[in-house]
Amino acid sequence: MRFIAKHHRTKGDQMLVTAKLRRRTKAAARTAPKALRYLVINGHLAVLIADGRLVRTGDFLARIGGADLPDGKQSWFGRHVAKAYRAATGRDPLRVWAQHRTTGKWIHVNVYGAIEDALYAGLFAYKGTRHLLAAEVA
Repeated sequence: MRFIAKHHRTKGDQMLVTAKLRRRTKAAARTAPKALRYLVINGHLAVLIADGRLVRTGDFLARIGGADLPDGKQSWFGRHVAKAYRAATGRDPLRVWAQHRTTGKWIHVNVYGAIEDALYAGLFAYKGTRHLLAAEVA
């Protein structure tokens, strides 16, 4: 009889600890800054983006002189790059959480290798960014 009581108590304690841990984890997640939560979600990818090994299309445009393009043109450029990437590799590009540069909202964005061919194919494919390709080649 004592064994059964001990067994139930241990199982109950485990369930109590699990519920308490879950409650504390959720409370901590609610109070953590949003930037920290998204960096944790991205994990090692955030480090690769910070090092410049992976680039977002907006970072690429800024690097070649297209940072002054309106958000609408940058968005369409990103779509053309994603389409070129899918055509070349047969799979979707890697997506991460990033903070929008003007609104500050957290959004999903595609990231690519720093010298990915799809970035240059997107420059050529989208007429709003072809002038940047001419400047890059010259």
